[in-house]
Amino acid sequence: MESLTFWLTTLDARKTASAAVAGLPVGIGLVVEVREETRSLDQNAALHAALTDISRQVQWHGKRFNVVTWKRLTMAAFLREIGQQPELIPALDGKGFDVIFEKTSRMGKKMFSQYLEWVYAFGASNGVVFRDNRHAAIEELKRTQ
Repeated sequence: MESLTFWLTTLDARKTASAAVAGLPVGIGLVVEVREETRSLDQNAALHAALTDISRQVQWHGKRFNVVTWKRLTMAAFLREIGQQPELIPALDGKGFDVIFEKTSRMGKKMFSQYLEWVYAFGASNGVVFRDNRHAAIEELKRTQ
């Protein structure tokens, strides 16, 4: 069976989705999930541009870090600030600890916006001059992965 996706932004869209679900065959295992829309590509590009600027301009405890490390550091700090806790779990190989937290690709737009604002505030408080380099940041991230 083909997957169905509906953006429930209007009452008509909700009625269309309800009718489609009601018309599905009975007796086969189906799942309906209603959740907040996840972050947009523009939001993601803005985050990676900001993290690129931070990685180029901020030394943390005398060290420079790449975009991926800054993403992990800022996400963990953001979660603590909003009252959530990333999990600190002993590493599987017994060498240290690993930090586990929600991936930004699964974050709703509202929470992602709050995180992005937190990143900008962190950068500003550390003297970062942000540039509008979203496209360059995306290409740089592709090269570093």
